[in-house]
Amino acid sequence: MPDSLEITPIAAGQVVTARPPGSKSITNRALACAALAQGTSTLRGALASEDTEVMVQGLRQLGIPVAVHDAGETLVVTGCGGCPPASEAEVWVANSGTTMRFLTALATLGRGQYRLDGIERMRQRPLGDLAAALHQLGANVRCLGAGDCPPVEIRAQGLAGGQADIGGQISSQFLSGLLMAAPCAEREVAVEVQGPLVSLPYVEMTLAVMAAFGVRSVARPDCQVIQVPTERGYTACDYPIEPDASAASYFWASAAVTQGTVQVAGLSRESLQGDVAFVDCLAKMGCAVRNSAAGITVSGAPLHGIDVDMNAISDTVQTLAVVALFAEGPTRIRNVAHIRHKETDRLAALATELRKLGAEVQETAADLEIHPGQFSPATIETYNDHRMAMSFAVAGLARPGVVIRDPDCTAKTYPKFFADLAMAFAPQHESGP
Repeated sequence: MPDSLEITPIAAGQVVTARPPGSKSITNRALACAALAQGTSTLRGALASEDTEVMVQGLRQLGIPVAVHDAGETLVVTGCGGCPPASEAEVWVANSGTTMRFLTALATLGRGQYRLDGIERMRQRPLGDLAAALHQLGANVRCLGAGDCPPVEIRAQGLAGGQADIGGQISSQFLSGLLMAAPCAEREVAVEVQGPLVSLPYVEMTLAVMAAFGVRSVARPDCQVIQVPTERGYTACDYPIEPDASAASYFWASAAVTQGTVQVAGLSRESLQGDVAFVDCLAKMGCAVRNSAAGITVSGAPLHGIDVDMNAISDTVQTLAVVALFAEGPTRIRNVAHIRHKETDRLAALATELRKLGAEVQETAADLEIHPGQFSPATIETYNDHRMAMSFAVAGLARPGVVIRDPDCTAKTYPKFFADLAMAFAPQHESGP
């Protein structure tokens, strides 16, 4: 793609159906569980993107065969039965946080020496809480970067198991990585989260994927205390992956800002992904939301600002912040300090780019308050963050003059995003649900 891409506004009131690719979060969790299982698993509807490709390559470097079919949408994983075969590996995770966190924990189950590293931004993303918890379970994990950041060195002799405390305030992926490795430890693992746990739905997703592969943990409703059995380990299965709800947020948001109607096929309120609750935010802003067997449909309407805690659905913060530009009155997004540790400092990046589009933005350590103003055309910096590019593209569907820098950064989780967006709102798609 070009270095910059100007978004073409669409006609108001369009009625369309969209189906994003498979969930990144589910794909990488299913890959980890399948890799540790006894037998061969087939993952169907998987996401083909940079994040999933580096996960696949990382598993291969750890000695776990993964065959890729159907342009990456079908993955066949030959499980290792709980012990990665490679005795040494250099794993490159690029900017994939899930790959870094999940494979750090998974590698402790092997017998050998492993090193995981990524791009400069990955070397700024702390991993100390996960390393400390793995130490409590008998692992030897060293964070070689300043501030307990990558690169990570693992000298593995299997995982003993037992009791571990883990911090939950920076990323729920620390807990998810630990949980997915736990069934292959030598004895039962009991985990207690210290302090608040961010992004709880992602931990619930992890437990659900583990259960599909035969491991049923016992967890408190708030997931602050979880016990993981180890007597059986994982069993291979044929596993379907639903469309990505975080990616769906951009299509639902498009309906909101253009007063159109968009159905996202293949997602329902029963989804494993907490981000389907993004539509509840849109409903509070004035949109109509309908759930059916075919999918979730959002119809736009005049919007008003809301005050909302988005801790549980923080991957959709950028999407809602862009929708807030088109609302009457301010929108306050609360309790999302942890997104400062993502691909970029997302609160700071949002504040900067929203101001370019005419908004007045008040930023605190954990919150954003967005006051819409006179919309101004602007070139949007994306900070090598896929969600900055996709969320601000929504603004360009409603107003001319929005230019997205480095549109290729969407390859991290949704390589075909701009093509799918153009196809969904092409003139021949003006009839739908």
